[in-house]
Amino acid sequence: MIRVALTRAAGGNDELAERLAVLGLAPVECPLIAIEPIAGPPVDLDGYAWLVLTSRQGVEALGARGWSGALPRVAAIGPGTAAAARAHGLVPELVPEVSTQEGLARAFPSGPGRVLFAGAADARDILARELDADVVPLYRTVPLRPAAFPAVDLVVVASASAARALAALELDVPVVSIGPITSAAAVEEGLEVAAEAETHDLDGLERAVRVAASSIASSPS
Repeated sequence: MIRVALTRAAGGNDELAERLAVLGLAPVECPLIAIEPIAGPPVDLDGYAWLVLTSRQGVEALGARGWSGALPRVAAIGPGTAAAARAHGLVPELVPEVSTQEGLARAFPSGPGRVLFAGAADARDILARELDADVVPLYRTVPLRPAAFPAVDLVVVASASAARALAALELDVPVVSIGPITSAAAVEEGLEVAAEAETHDLDGLERAVRVAASSIASSPS
């Protein structure tokens, strides 16, 4: 049975693990990153036309800190983030077809007004630059180094941070990437990208793992 390591922060791998098990694969959770909330007062939303959220972790951190002021229109980077936002009573009005910062920036209407980006302290600055957005850091991503990494056939990396953490382990194992930004980070670190998700979400990851696993299964032993 093909073993697939899932490297998101603890608690973020469950749904993909269930899907891969249905496909007859053996998912193994081995987080390579941890999410560290940044303490602070409720986020002040007064005067903003848009609130931009780019990850489930950002939504959870915002929910934990809370907010003050009138809730502006909400933009979410992809369907996973949008679903997490709805669970917290935030209804996204904008979810781009391409789930990247670049895709979200392109999807914004012209002259959007004041924009607040609430997310990771180490996030790329595309939205801040393209939308002239203010930034409030809600959490930071911390790399993890497990005492022992499991013997697997594939590793799923869903962020550039996870790709860099995997590369630090100096393992010879192909990866499945969630999208071009993560793939670029993986290649830069010398990792072999066996497949890249066409859509940068859970569905895309599942399909990409299936493709990579099929290739492994059909390869001569």
